[in-house]
Amino acid sequence: MSHSETEVQAGPVQVRGTVLTVRRVDAYYAMTVVAPAVAARFRPGQFVALAVGGDETSMLLRRAFSIHDVRPDHGGTVEFVFAVHGPGTRWLAERRGRDVLDVTGPLGRPFPVPRDPASCLLVGGGYGSAPLFALASRLRERRCTVDFLIGAASGDRVFGALTARRTGRTATITTEDGSLGVRGLVTDMLGQVIHEARTDVIYACGPMPMLRQVTALAGRYDIPVQACVEESMACGIGVCMTCVLPVTGSDGITRMVRSCVDGPVFRGDQVRWDDVGTIPFDAFGAPGWEPRSRRAAAASEVLAGGAAADGRPPRAEAGRGPGPGAGRRPRHD
Repeated sequence: MSHSETEVQAGPVQVRGTVLTVRRVDAYYAMTVVAPAVAARFRPGQFVALAVGGDETSMLLRRAFSIHDVRPDHGGTVEFVFAVHGPGTRWLAERRGRDVLDVTGPLGRPFPVPRDPASCLLVGGGYGSAPLFALASRLRERRCTVDFLIGAASGDRVFGALTARRTGRTATITTEDGSLGVRGLVTDMLGQVIHEARTDVIYACGPMPMLRQVTALAGRYDIPVQACVEESMACGIGVCMTCVLPVTGSDGITRMVRSCVDGPVFRGDQVRWDDVGTIPFDAFGAPGWEPRSRRAAAASEVLAGGAAADGRPPRAEAGRGPGPGAGRRPRHD
């Protein structure tokens, strides 16, 4: 294995990165930081976590941002996109060139890419489209075709429309107010784009309601979805359990998994979107969860028409069937 391959497979690092540029991109900010060790390890879909507020701040929690781009300039730079929502992001927006930031990354599990050429549809909402452009480059290296479907509430909140039109085989833009592209939501155009692009797999990043709807619509066409979730993260390394969400594994058991280390990329059909923000009653360790052996025994009693061993009526098994993409899922690395 080469030295570069070893670096890519290494874990995240904590570095002090020098701010190269901070630029306004419509409603958002794009910040580029010199961080060679982070850039060398990056794979599309991963993110960075930054300390904010300076050395004497009371803002103890890091802010997590998907990596938009990495470049070899200055030994290796990392760019991420953000919107100002509170004091932490406001402080970041006020940084200038040569300021120094505490950066940890790259964090999380990246997007899996098909082993064989495939027709890939990249769906982004707001600045959730930012991590999709590095993914698009990676997919084209695998000789995949790339189509974009991105949108937001208004034209100034659509990130990367020009890049999508320049680099994608097709690019469909939507806005809720009709100020750019087609009036409506990205999900309004999803079916049409799937038919026209003959999509094999969907990659999506954006608000959770959008990801839920994309997964549901893709299921009608038996198309798998790789969803990069936008969950609030406090530590970014799996310690605080702030970013947990319910995901059903291949064994049929729902577990509360951490978006920052088990994600942020998940198979869309495995996320229990309706239960996000809660702990489902039948999740592993929750009051309604039962070991597989007990569920199997209960199922046998049901099939036999008898009562449970304790004399109570048999309980129905709370199982979940295979995901909608099970029939045509491309092989991924």
